[in-house]
Amino acid sequence: MTDPHFLLLQVRNPGDPMATQEVRCFARSLPCTPSRIEVFDLLSGAPSKSALKRADVVLLGGSGEHSVVRGGPWLSRALDTMAELYAESRPTFASCWGFQAMAQALGGTVVTDRDRAEVGTAWVELTHEGEADPVFGPLGKRFRVPIGHEDVVTEIPEGARLLASSDLVENQAFVFAGKPIYATQFHPELNRADLVARLTKYTEYLPPYWS
Repeated sequence: MTDPHFLLLQVRNPGDPMATQEVRCFARSLPCTPSRIEVFDLLSGAPSKSALKRADVVLLGGSGEHSVVRGGPWLSRALDTMAELYAESRPTFASCWGFQAMAQALGGTVVTDRDRAEVGTAWVELTHEGEADPVFGPLGKRFRVPIGHEDVVTEIPEGARLLASSDLVENQAFVFAGKPIYATQFHPELNRADLVARLTKYTEYLPPYWS
Protein backbone atom coordinates (compact mmCIF):
# COMPACT_ATOMS: atom_id res chain seq x y z
CA MET A 1 0.00 0.00 0.00
CA THR A 2 1.33 3.44 -0.89
CA ASP A 3 1.60 6.15 1.74
CA PRO A 4 -1.64 8.12 2.09
CA HIS A 5 -1.94 11.58 0.61
CA PHE A 6 -3.50 14.31 2.77
CA LEU A 7 -5.12 17.60 1.78
CA LEU A 8 -5.01 20.27 4.50
CA LEU A 9 -7.59 23.00 3.98
CA GLN A 10 -6.39 26.07 5.86
CA VAL A 11 -7.91 29.46 6.68
CA ARG A 12 -4.83 31.54 7.48
CA ASN A 13 -3.57 34.92 6.35
CA PRO A 14 -0.51 35.15 4.06
CA GLY A 15 2.66 35.11 6.13
CA ASP A 16 1.06 33.59 9.22
CA PRO A 17 3.81 31.36 10.71
CA MET A 18 1.13 29.10 12.16
CA ALA A 19 0.35 27.90 8.63
CA THR A 20 3.61 25.96 8.38
CA GLN A 21 3.41 25.03 12.05
CA GLU A 22 0.02 23.46 11.41
CA VAL A 23 1.50 21.28 8.68
CA ARG A 24 4.27 20.12 11.02
CA CYS A 25 1.77 19.38 13.79
CA PHE A 26 -0.43 17.23 11.60
CA ALA A 27 2.59 15.48 10.06
CA ARG A 28 3.92 14.52 13.48
CA SER A 29 0.55 13.36 14.75
CA LEU A 30 -0.55 11.27 11.80
CA PRO A 31 2.42 10.41 11.45
CA CYS A 32 3.69 11.20 7.97
CA THR A 33 6.28 13.38 6.31
CA PRO A 34 5.19 16.98 5.64
CA SER A 35 5.58 16.27 1.92
CA ARG A 36 2.53 13.98 2.13
CA ILE A 37 0.36 16.96 3.10
CA GLU A 38 -0.89 19.15 0.27
CA VAL A 39 -2.07 22.57 1.45
CA PHE A 40 -4.87 24.71 0.07
CA ASP A 41 -6.05 27.93 1.73
CA LEU A 42 -9.80 28.49 1.61
CA LEU A 43 -9.34 32.26 1.75
CA SER A 44 -8.24 32.04 -1.89
CA GLY A 45 -11.24 30.08 -3.15
CA ALA A 46 -12.39 26.47 -3.32
CA PRO A 47 -10.11 23.47 -3.89
CA SER A 48 -10.38 21.82 -7.28
CA LYS A 49 -12.22 18.55 -7.79
CA SER A 50 -8.90 16.94 -8.69
CA ALA A 51 -7.30 18.10 -5.42
CA LEU A 52 -10.14 16.56 -3.43
CA LYS A 53 -9.94 13.32 -5.40
CA ARG A 54 -6.15 13.07 -4.92
CA ALA A 55 -6.56 13.15 -1.16
CA ASP A 56 -6.98 9.95 0.80
CA VAL A 57 -7.90 12.10 3.81
CA VAL A 58 -8.93 15.76 4.05
CA LEU A 59 -7.79 17.75 7.10
CA LEU A 60 -9.14 21.02 8.47
CA GLY A 61 -7.52 22.88 11.34
CA GLY A 62 -7.77 26.13 13.24
CA SER A 63 -7.81 29.75 12.16
CA GLY A 64 -6.42 32.30 14.53
CA GLU A 65 -7.74 35.37 12.71
CA HIS A 66 -10.97 34.21 11.07
CA SER A 67 -14.34 33.09 12.38
CA VAL A 68 -17.31 31.14 11.10
CA VAL A 69 -19.53 33.62 12.96
CA ARG A 70 -17.89 36.82 11.70
CA GLY A 71 -17.68 35.38 8.20
CA GLY A 72 -16.27 37.08 5.14
CA PRO A 73 -16.60 36.91 1.34
CA TRP A 74 -14.74 33.58 1.32
CA LEU A 75 -16.96 31.79 3.84
CA SER A 76 -19.82 30.64 1.62
CA ARG A 77 -17.35 28.92 -0.72
CA ALA A 78 -15.64 27.28 2.24
CA LEU A 79 -18.93 25.99 3.62
CA ASP A 80 -19.85 24.65 0.18
CA THR A 81 -16.61 22.65 0.30
CA MET A 82 -17.60 21.21 3.70
CA ALA A 83 -20.96 20.19 2.27
CA GLU A 84 -19.22 18.57 -0.68
CA LEU A 85 -16.96 16.53 1.61
CA TYR A 86 -20.07 15.32 3.40
CA ALA A 87 -22.05 14.55 0.24
CA GLU A 88 -19.17 12.54 -1.19
CA SER A 89 -18.36 10.84 2.15
CA ARG A 90 -14.71 11.81 1.86
CA PRO A 91 -12.58 10.73 4.83
CA THR A 92 -12.17 13.95 6.80
CA PHE A 93 -10.85 15.15 10.13
CA ALA A 94 -11.66 18.69 11.26
CA SER A 95 -10.44 20.46 14.40
CA CYS A 96 -11.33 23.84 15.95
CA TRP A 97 -12.35 26.19 13.10
CA GLY A 98 -12.87 23.12 10.94
CA PHE A 99 -15.21 21.64 13.56
CA GLN A 100 -17.26 24.83 13.60
CA ALA A 101 -17.32 25.14 9.81
CA MET A 102 -18.37 21.53 9.34
CA ALA A 103 -21.16 22.00 11.86
CA GLN A 104 -22.48 25.19 10.26
CA ALA A 105 -22.22 23.88 6.71
CA LEU A 106 -24.40 20.89 7.55
CA GLY A 107 -27.11 22.72 9.47
CA GLY A 108 -25.64 23.15 12.95
CA THR A 109 -25.42 26.41 14.89
CA VAL A 110 -22.28 28.34 15.85
CA VAL A 111 -22.18 31.44 18.08
CA THR A 112 -19.50 33.59 19.69
CA ASP A 113 -19.70 33.11 23.47
CA ARG A 114 -16.72 34.25 25.50
CA ASP A 115 -18.38 33.04 28.69
CA ARG A 116 -17.83 29.54 27.32
CA ALA A 117 -14.46 30.15 25.71
CA GLU A 118 -11.77 27.58 26.50
CA VAL A 119 -8.10 28.50 26.14
CA GLY A 120 -5.20 26.25 27.13
CA THR A 121 -6.34 22.76 28.08
CA ALA A 122 -9.69 21.30 29.08
CA TRP A 123 -11.00 17.99 30.32
CA VAL A 124 -13.48 16.27 28.03
CA GLU A 125 -15.64 13.27 28.81
CA LEU A 126 -16.98 10.76 26.33
CA THR A 127 -20.69 10.35 25.78
CA HIS A 128 -22.19 6.87 25.50
CA GLU A 129 -21.79 7.23 21.73
CA GLY A 130 -18.16 8.20 22.27
CA GLU A 131 -17.45 5.19 24.47
CA ALA A 132 -18.85 2.93 21.75
CA ASP A 133 -16.97 4.66 18.93
CA PRO A 134 -13.99 2.71 17.49
CA VAL A 135 -11.79 5.84 17.38
CA PHE A 136 -12.79 7.59 20.61
CA GLY A 137 -13.63 4.61 22.80
CA PRO A 138 -10.00 3.44 23.28
CA LEU A 139 -9.04 6.92 24.58
CA GLY A 140 -10.79 6.32 27.89
CA LYS A 141 -13.80 7.94 29.50
CA ARG A 142 -12.12 11.26 30.39
CA PHE A 143 -8.98 12.94 29.05
CA ARG A 144 -7.32 16.34 28.76
CA VAL A 145 -7.04 18.16 25.44
CA PRO A 146 -5.32 21.25 23.96
CA ILE A 147 -7.94 23.84 23.07
CA GLY A 148 -8.46 27.48 22.13
CA HIS A 149 -11.78 28.95 20.98
CA GLU A 150 -14.41 31.61 21.62
CA ASP A 151 -16.89 30.42 18.99
CA VAL A 152 -19.08 27.58 20.23
CA VAL A 153 -21.13 24.97 18.39
CA THR A 154 -24.45 25.12 20.23
CA GLU A 155 -26.21 22.62 17.97
CA ILE A 156 -24.59 19.84 15.97
CA PRO A 157 -25.99 18.89 12.55
CA GLU A 158 -28.74 16.34 12.09
CA GLY A 159 -27.17 12.92 11.64
CA ALA A 160 -24.09 13.76 13.71
CA ARG A 161 -23.35 11.70 16.81
CA LEU A 162 -22.01 13.59 19.81
CA LEU A 163 -18.83 11.91 21.07
CA ALA A 164 -17.47 14.16 23.82
CA SER A 165 -18.34 17.11 26.07
CA SER A 166 -16.56 19.40 28.52
CA ASP A 167 -17.91 21.17 31.60
CA LEU A 168 -18.33 24.44 29.67
CA VAL A 169 -19.17 23.22 26.18
CA GLU A 170 -21.43 20.28 25.46
CA ASN A 171 -20.47 19.81 21.81
CA GLN A 172 -16.77 18.94 21.75
CA ALA A 173 -16.63 16.21 19.11
CA PHE A 174 -18.90 14.47 16.66
CA VAL A 175 -18.91 11.94 13.85
CA PHE A 176 -21.46 11.70 11.08
CA ALA A 177 -23.36 8.43 11.19
CA GLY A 178 -22.26 6.16 8.37
CA LYS A 179 -19.57 8.56 7.14
CA PRO A 180 -15.80 8.70 7.78
CA ILE A 181 -15.99 12.32 8.96
CA TYR A 182 -14.82 13.22 12.48
CA ALA A 183 -14.63 16.69 13.98
CA THR A 184 -13.37 18.04 17.32
CA GLN A 185 -13.50 21.47 18.94
CA PHE A 186 -10.12 20.69 20.49
CA HIS A 187 -6.73 20.16 18.84
CA PRO A 188 -5.50 16.55 19.09
CA GLU A 189 -2.75 17.45 16.61
CA LEU A 190 -1.07 19.86 19.09
CA ASN A 191 1.40 19.07 21.86
CA ARG A 192 2.30 21.42 24.71
CA ALA A 193 4.96 23.33 22.76
CA ASP A 194 2.61 23.72 19.79
CA LEU A 195 -0.13 25.10 22.03
CA VAL A 196 2.23 27.60 23.65
CA ALA A 197 3.33 28.78 20.19
CA ARG A 198 -0.30 29.29 19.11
CA LEU A 199 -1.21 31.24 22.24
CA THR A 200 1.92 33.36 21.92
CA LYS A 201 0.96 34.23 18.33
CA TYR A 202 -2.72 34.92 19.01
CA THR A 203 -2.57 36.75 22.34
CA GLU A 204 -5.88 38.49 21.65
CA TYR A 205 -7.60 35.22 22.55
CA LEU A 206 -6.15 35.12 26.06
CA PRO A 207 -8.79 36.26 28.60
CA PRO A 208 -6.80 39.19 30.12
CA TYR A 209 -6.69 40.82 26.68
CA TRP A 210 -10.41 40.68 25.98
CA SER A 211 -12.28 43.97 25.89
